[in-house]
Amino acid sequence: MKQKQRVALLGIATVALIFAACGGDSGNNGTETEGDSSSSVVNSSSSSIGRSSSSVVASSSGAKVQSSSSVRGSSSSGALCTNTYGTNTVTDCRDNQTYRTVTIGTQTWMAENLNYADSVAMPNLKGNSWCYDNSMDSCAKYGRLYTWTAAMNIDSSYQSVSAAAVISTPQQGACPAGWHVPTDEEWGTLENAVGGSSVAGTRLKSRSGWNDDGDESGNGTDSYGFSALPAGHRIYDGSFYYVGGRAYFWSVTENVTVGAYGRRLDYNYAFMDTNHYGKNYAYSVRCVQD
Repeated sequence: MKQKQRVALLGIATVALIFAACGGDSGNNGTETEGDSSSSVVNSSSSSIGRSSSSVVASSSGAKVQSSSSVRGSSSSGALCTNTYGTNTVTDCRDNQTYRTVTIGTQTWMAENLNYADSVAMPNLKGNSWCYDNSMDSCAKYGRLYTWTAAMNIDSSYQSVSAAAVISTPQQGACPAGWHVPTDEEWGTLENAVGGSSVAGTRLKSRSGWNDDGDESGNGTDSYGFSALPAGHRIYDGSFYYVGGRAYFWSVTENVTVGAYGRRLDYNYAFMDTNHYGKNYAYSVRCVQD
């Protein structure tokens, strides 16, 4: 009996020694993590407006926290941003594209066609704006062509119904903040400032880039720096027409449920024509400052 007790006590002592040698916690298997669960990387959200760049920094608790440093600008989330102004220029903070500007009479206009294309930040542009002949080179030269609803930044369903309930004055549309798509009346103000619609075509067209009719150049005098280029247009079936020969510009003002007023310049005419066009056609956009 005493022999059995001595064997049992010896076995217990052996187990105790093994347990102590292993560190007392068989569940860690030699891979214990320093600290607690807060040492894992935590992504913190930033409420700052604009694009952000991230870096990993240590918090006072020792945790690694994903922090953001704000850069003024816009992102695909549609956050607000601040445009940059220079001497007769504006840089659209949404995509950092710079446009020349010109003041004519009481109005300040972009002296280039709008070329904004981010359909993530502005979903109403998706499938509703194009480069002429789907060429990026055309966008760089002439800007983009927008359906009326894309220019207004409203749903394409308004191509066939009145949009009066969702159009404001001014209507920023696809333009940068602080700028808007001109009304028919604002186009009229521009025409009057350059001498009237009968001569506005010649005085607003650029000095180069327009077709000629054989004996006479279609170029304008660009007397006021508006620099209208013959960007042509796109029609509802996907065909492109009149690059080099015509420029079309949207206004905010609807004429009928399926149409809105716009302006047209021709290579072989001195006047600026006012007409209404189908909302599913794609024309240039010139933004005017608020």
